[in-house]
Amino acid sequence: MGIQLYLVQHGEAVPDSENPERPLTTRGREDIRSLAAFLAEAKINPARIVHSGKLRAADSASLLAAAIGNNVAIETCEKGLLPGDSPVPLAEAVGEWQDDTLVVGHQPFMSRLVSRLLLGREQPAIVEFTPGTIACLARRPVTGAWYLSWVLTPELLRR
Repeated sequence: MGIQLYLVQHGEAVPDSENPERPLTTRGREDIRSLAAFLAEAKINPARIVHSGKLRAADSASLLAAAIGNNVAIETCEKGLLPGDSPVPLAEAVGEWQDDTLVVGHQPFMSRLVSRLLLGREQPAIVEFTPGTIACLARRPVTGAWYLSWVLTPELLRR
């Protein structure tokens, strides 16, 4: 089996008008904890977690790492994961990765990254992320082509 890439939009964050650093809301923390529990139960153990460096993404990454265990490495991404960033540099970097990785980022970047990896262009959006959504992309070992393996939203985990 090829590499697995787990793409997560950070949990729900407070509005900028309430706190410009935008920490996670109570629901945002609950959703990410539910996602983390799902990943742990499914024995999904990425080698590392990469995030944008913004508080809401860093907090989401920490909550996920705590549940995943295995001393998973947490890194801040230098290629850019911010809402307005181009997905091209990260899409190129991901092509070189050799280990399963979980990436925590923002919209609309995450949807554009999925489309870039699957279609070679940023539109149309194949996955519309909401806070706490995860999409798993897998890379075929022979061709290196990416495909969408599964998507899970917070609403499904709340059931």
